[in-house]
Amino acid sequence: MYNWFECKIRYDKMLETGMQKTVTEPYLVDALSFTEAEARIIEEIKPFISGEFSVSDIKRVKYTESFFNETGDRYFKAKLYFLTLDEKSGSEKKTAVNMLVQATELKEAVEIVEAEMKKTMIDYTFAAVNETAIMDVFPYAGTKATETAE
Repeated sequence: MYNWFECKIRYDKMLETGMQKTVTEPYLVDALSFTEAEARIIEEIKPFISGEFSVSDIKRVKYTESFFNETGDRYFKAKLYFLTLDEKSGSEKKTAVNMLVQATELKEAVEIVEAEMKKTMIDYTFAAVNETAIMDVFPYAGTKATETAE
């Protein structure tokens, strides 16, 4: 399970017209704390941004599930309601969950969620599927054992 933080990076971006504009772009990083999230996003972003940049905001975001698709170039937030039956009252109970989906278009994002939900026995309904402004996602990859003992 991921512990997601949305980090906003502010920097001067060179536009196609040749003008420089200060932009703020959101990225998603998996970390244990706000401090680790800031350190991780700085390391992940360094190779892609030339010049000065700053982390202007960090907030915790909750995604119950994350579905990554190598061909997808955009990120969508799917809000679903899990439907359960309350034993005592006999009424239907809705529990809202958010899912992060990587896809190329909205229709594909819905298809990915539906395909993944078919693997479960949970009754659900879609509340909303929206494209996010997230530029990239950096899940925790673990430490690489590249050094050998001599």
